[in-house]
Amino acid sequence: MRYTLLLHYPEMSPEELGPEVLAQGQEAMRSYAATLQQAGVLLAAEVLQPSHASTTVTVRDGQLHVQDGPFADTKEQLGGYFVLNVPDLDAALDWARQAPGAQWGSVEIRPGATHTVDGVWVPNS
Repeated sequence: MRYTLLLHYPEMSPEELGPEVLAQGQEAMRSYAATLQQAGVLLAAEVLQPSHASTTVTVRDGQLHVQDGPFADTKEQLGGYFVLNVPDLDAALDWARQAPGAQWGSVEIRPGATHTVDGVWVPNS
């Protein structure tokens, strides 16, 4: 079953983190992605640009509204995600526990409902 691990954490600039902490975080994420790949469960992953680079779009009563920044105005922001194919929630919980982001933020686990294959929506099994 497909699960998405949503990584939420306080955003800090490279200057705020310092070069050593930044390098440790990058190595932890590289190692985690390699471990997921070797286990054969990794379907996709992406680290996102900081939330100030995001744009939020809504349409209400037929009117388009475009807002700079994320919809949520909280300290923690969505920073990236991993899409995994694992047998069940317990397996997803185990991978989430090992995610480096769990040490400096939170990892939300959400089962997928559908996904696309060649542009066509396919129900998850």
